[in-house]
Amino acid sequence: MAVSASIISDIESKLDAQIKNVSPISGGDINQAYCLQTTLGDFFIKINSLRKFPGMFKSEVSGLAAIRKTKTIAIPEVVLQGDTGDESYLMLQWIETGYGDAISSQKLGRQLALMHRDTAAQFGFEADNYMGSLHQSNKQHNNWARFFIEERLQPMVKMAVDKRELNQTDMYLFDELYKKLPNVFAEEPPALLHGDLWGGNYLIDTSGKPYLIDPAVSYGNREFDIAMTTLFGGFDRAFYEAYNQEFSLLPGWQQRLKLWNLYPLLVHVNLFGGMYAREVRRSLSAFI
Repeated sequence: MAVSASIISDIESKLDAQIKNVSPISGGDINQAYCLQTTLGDFFIKINSLRKFPGMFKSEVSGLAAIRKTKTIAIPEVVLQGDTGDESYLMLQWIETGYGDAISSQKLGRQLALMHRDTAAQFGFEADNYMGSLHQSNKQHNNWARFFIEERLQPMVKMAVDKRELNQTDMYLFDELYKKLPNVFAEEPPALLHGDLWGGNYLIDTSGKPYLIDPAVSYGNREFDIAMTTLFGGFDRAFYEAYNQEFSLLPGWQQRLKLWNLYPLLVHVNLFGGMYAREVRRSLSAFI
């Protein structure tokens, strides 16, 4: 699908530039993604349905701004965010990607650790956002256990039961987990989280500089971000070593990774079903 004439017109008028070429690129399952070649240079743009995903790109802009304010790790510069008709678009700096190596992995780990030192008075965020294509509640709480239970696990479990991907026995086991959760980790101050930190949500440019993309930010337990890095690969030993050298994780963090990954796995249950429900049950059984 091509970029609509209304979006082209909106961009050209706001930038006072001409779009010379539009090339589709890989952009995931939710958005259409393109490289825009303009008289001002190249840019990345993604487009989705304003009706299906209201406020998605506005919340992404807010998340990118929160990361930028920490002055710790790079994010693509936001050029424009706009809505035309039933379409919403986000236009970003074009980043020429290179190849990662041990040095870039160390930079990513160290800079993420520095970002995690950015804290807030409560767990949550100033506004809700999205995890993938699903609404994500960021209502603020005074402790991570309540936030993780009420704003992360419970909504996803209910949705999965309603979809008949999980059953009442699963819900009972999650209720048992909620009782135990406060005793299986030590509370730390809220850390600014990327929130969806799998291997497809960072880039390394041609100079070896890491960038974070597609955030689903909140203030939470920093182990949550680390847990997500282990789900689908893309992070090597140098990343974890550099992170721990900069901001050492608490003892036992490796054993808690499956606990925090219950949330992204539940998101996948609700989006894709099937094998992810089995993975949720296996992970849940380790803590019941």
